[in-house]
Parts: sequence; C-alpha cells; structure tokens
Amino acid sequence: MSWLALLDYASVLVFALTGALVASRAQLDLVGFAFIASLTAVGGGTVRDLLLNRDPVFWVGQPDYILIAVAAAVLVFFTAHLVESRYNWLIWLDSFALSIAVAAGSATALSLGQSGVVVVLMGISTGCLGGLMRDVVCNEVPLVLKQGELYVSCAFAGALTAVAASRLGLDDLAVLASCALVCWALRAGSLLFGWKLPVYKSRPPRV
Repeated sequence: MSWLALLDYASVLVFALTGALVASRAQLDLVGFAFIASLTAVGGGTVRDLLLNRDPVFWVGQPDYILIAVAAAVLVFFTAHLVESRYNWLIWLDSFALSIAVAAGSATALSLGQSGVVVVLMGISTGCLGGLMRDVVCNEVPLVLKQGELYVSCAFAGALTAVAASRLGLDDLAVLASCALVCWALRAGSLLFGWKLPVYKSRPPRV
C-alpha cells in the first residue's frame, strides 16, 4: 500500500471520529452519527477528486473508506459518554485530521503533476472542507472560521511546504511528513499558545 493510500485511510478515520463527536454533541441517533462521520471523512477528498477529475472518486472506487467511517461512528456512539470533555477531544483530533488530510490532498495533486498553485488549493480543500460541512450541517460554529485561531492558514502553510519540499527533490515520505508537521505545529500552537493572525477591525469613517 502506498503512502498516499495510507494517508487517505488515516484522514478518513480521524475525520470520521471528529464527525461522530460533533454528532454526539448534537445528540443524534446512530444513523445520524454514521451520516455525519461519513460526510466529514470523505467530504474534502470528494471535492478534491471532482476538481482534479479523478475517476472514480476515491471512496467510490474503494467503498471500504465508508465502512471505516461508519465503524468509527459506531465506536463513538457507544463510548462518547466516557469522555469528560468531548470538545477538547474534538479540536485535537481535528488538528491531526487536518494535517493528515492536507498532506493527502497535496500529495494527490503532486502525483498528477499539477502546478504549485493547484497543489496548495487541493491541500487546503482536502483538509478544510470536510470539517466545514460537518460543522455547518450540525449547526456548530465552523472551526475553519472561528475567530482568534489559525486553521485555513495552517493548511495553506502545510501545502506550501509540500510544494517547496517537492521542488527541492525530497522523497515522497519527506514531502508528506514536512507538510503534515508544519500544518499540525501551527494548529497546535494556535490551540496552546493563542497564535493568530490579525483580524479586521472596523474604523469610524473619516470626515
């Protein structure tokens, strides 16, 4: 199995766990858990594959991705009550899922010989869109838009690192590892130390 396939499997599993945790906060039934977990797990990768014109979309060609997401949903359904702070688990699992998915999206675009701009955009899309769908459907404030935290910028930095590492001639594993590490380090720093970008503040109009 290739590193790219392993990344896709890991991304699906961890994002599915975050989707199921959000479903638990929304107090959905088991079918709701499975739906939200699957939507979160494959949402970003689906958009990536459609934009890159990959046929078939990764989970259509290998439906076991959906089975992994459903298994994760069932696991969380029966164990979520044991977790003291589901939100803390959610944001940290999501940080790992983000970094893995950004690496997977960037690597997929690189493997197809896409330009650096497209590689960065595919990394961001794969990393961010599944979580965005999850939060919107469950009526949560999307983590990707939460004020005072780095999120999309982490995905951007990670994908840009993948492009730079590839241009430097690093091997596939080094490209993936550097991408995921940069993305996760920035996201973890935002959560632990409050790293953030300046936000827009309105000013009174000049007379």
